[in-house]
Amino acid sequence: MSLLYPLLLTLFAGLATGIGSVIAFVSRRTSRGFFSFTLGLSAGVMLYVSFVELFDQARELFQSSWNGRLGELGTALFFFVGMGLIGLIDKLVPSFENPHEIRRVEHLNNPVEAENNRLQHMGLLTALAIAVHNFPEGIATFMAAESNPSIGVAIACAIALHNIPEGIAVSIPIYYATGSKKKAFAFSLLSGLAEPLGALLAFFVLMPFMTPVVLGAVLSAVAGIMVYISIDELLPAAREYGKPHVAIWGMVVGMMIMAASLILLS
Repeated sequence: MSLLYPLLLTLFAGLATGIGSVIAFVSRRTSRGFFSFTLGLSAGVMLYVSFVELFDQARELFQSSWNGRLGELGTALFFFVGMGLIGLIDKLVPSFENPHEIRRVEHLNNPVEAENNRLQHMGLLTALAIAVHNFPEGIATFMAAESNPSIGVAIACAIALHNIPEGIAVSIPIYYATGSKKKAFAFSLLSGLAEPLGALLAFFVLMPFMTPVVLGAVLSAVAGIMVYISIDELLPAAREYGKPHVAIWGMVVGMMIMAASLILLS
């Protein structure tokens, strides 16, 4: 069960891209308020759990082996290593193919705009880009679930919520690249499988070498990854949907939900 439970969580989070694909095909217009709120909520969950729980756990693990200031230094160092890792991934993925660039379902009924934005050329590159982004998220979800199952559930749900608009971002260009809704849905769904692949990598590569220091480093890096994703991608994307105040309230609600769950489950 030590592998099955975290793996199922990452699979659930990753396959939420398929929900986004379905929304793209059945909706005539993007629900801006819905996406602003859910992206904000996802960011709130990630920010709160990163700073309040994961960072604190990482510091305790480091200080169990490295006393005093050295433990603090290790925690901070790997926090920024995590931010640097996801920042490097964003740097290597051109913004034109970046799945976090906002695309609305209205584009499906506007081939002229699709042509102007060269959506039909993005196809597989967009699917690959979202897979690259999802890979470290799978590692993060798996390691968090291994450390604390309740936190793993919260992170998986937060990632699933922000994978829904990413599924839309994948489906739209692939639909224009292939002319097939089935292929667009399939590639959207497959791009989410990078999440459980990240979990498998964490299990087979990291778990055999797990010590308090290694776990502390991983949890601290996971916190950095999630803070970066929240600040650089989720909140700006929520604001681009045109509902900045809704996004902030979603973030606050996400933090409140995470706080309540940690208190009730502690």
